[in-house]
Amino acid sequence: MNQGLISIQDITQFRSRAEEFFPLEWYKRMLHDNPVSYHQETDTWNVFRYDDVKQVLSNHEFFSAEGSRTTISVGASNSEGTIPEKISITTMDPPRHQKYRSLMSSAFTPRSLKSWEPRIAQVAGRLVDEMEANTAVDIVQSLAGPLPAMVMADLLGVPGDESHLFKGWVDVLFQPYGKEDGQELDIKKQEAAKAYFQYLYPIVVQKRSNPEEDIISDLLEVELEGERFTDDEVVKTTMLLLGAGIETTSHMLSSTFYSLLHDDKSLYEQLRHELELVPKAVEEMLRYRFHVSKRHRTVKQDNDLLGVPLKKGDVVIVWMSAANMDESMFERPFELDIHRPNNKKHLSFGTGAHFCLGAPLARLEMNIALTAFLQRFSRIEPAEPFDLEANLAASAPGQSLTHLPMRVIE
Repeated sequence: MNQGLISIQDITQFRSRAEEFFPLEWYKRMLHDNPVSYHQETDTWNVFRYDDVKQVLSNHEFFSAEGSRTTISVGASNSEGTIPEKISITTMDPPRHQKYRSLMSSAFTPRSLKSWEPRIAQVAGRLVDEMEANTAVDIVQSLAGPLPAMVMADLLGVPGDESHLFKGWVDVLFQPYGKEDGQELDIKKQEAAKAYFQYLYPIVVQKRSNPEEDIISDLLEVELEGERFTDDEVVKTTMLLLGAGIETTSHMLSSTFYSLLHDDKSLYEQLRHELELVPKAVEEMLRYRFHVSKRHRTVKQDNDLLGVPLKKGDVVIVWMSAANMDESMFERPFELDIHRPNNKKHLSFGTGAHFCLGAPLARLEMNIALTAFLQRFSRIEPAEPFDLEANLAASAPGQSLTHLPMRVIE
């Protein structure tokens, strides 16, 4: 298990999976009553307001991404699952961060995104076409779950019919540690990391000799200041990319459909008749429904920039999803409004130097998937009964839907 792992559960103390899935009341309480608060049990400062969150994420002179404690449990403790320092860009500060981020960003150029668009549309279209109209379908199992895995398999350049293997490995490798399952989960993570490494390493070696139009080939070919990725590093880089590219996108897609079913039932019809509104809906869903975005920083030098006496070495956790509910930035923040003029100012992907590399890809997948679905089905209805609590499970992005049955009407 990771050294210095901070238990988020100890801070939030959510009483149910459903509360963690959509913790509006907790965010509202923290924003109003404890916008910058110290949590004694975990020895952390927790920050919720929009401006304060941006300050911590952007001010590298006072707040460092490097430190001995973390809120993130990624990879495994064996050699196959250990993330090399070179690619741990989320825990690097500028200027070193920019150098290694540039190496990884070679796989996410605008040129790449443009060429990926028809490939993603093909995958999304096939999944939507396979759904039987005028019946109940499980949107998690039919679309939100398989789409990101199939897309990432295609973009990495590995057999698409084995994309389910990626989903299985990622589910384990990025699963958060609970209070009682540490040793057992650590063994599962090691097994998943070993299986992933043994599967992908021969593919990487083959692509070094025969590069193609895919992410693995791009990572093998990129060079910066004389440095290149080794085969081992490419395998482990793809492991990180998969975690971000599968888990979070799957979570966001399923949460979006849950919102269309239960938050505002008129929104689906509006989007179907005005497909040009889909990008606005995606941004508002990222603001309103992505309630798991948070990062940690270590104080580099004593300061009172947040209005409290912070000491060197203190750990600060910033809750970007709470900042997305800050009424000083967003009018009526606890309401879903796709016409919100500034909804793209949400902090779900972070801000500044560490802004999420995969954000353009996630947006692209969500826009394409939602558009393809809207073009096929005239309306959707909840499939009763549905017990939210019984259909959630812990994942890297927090509590994610495991099933969401719904009637799809052609």
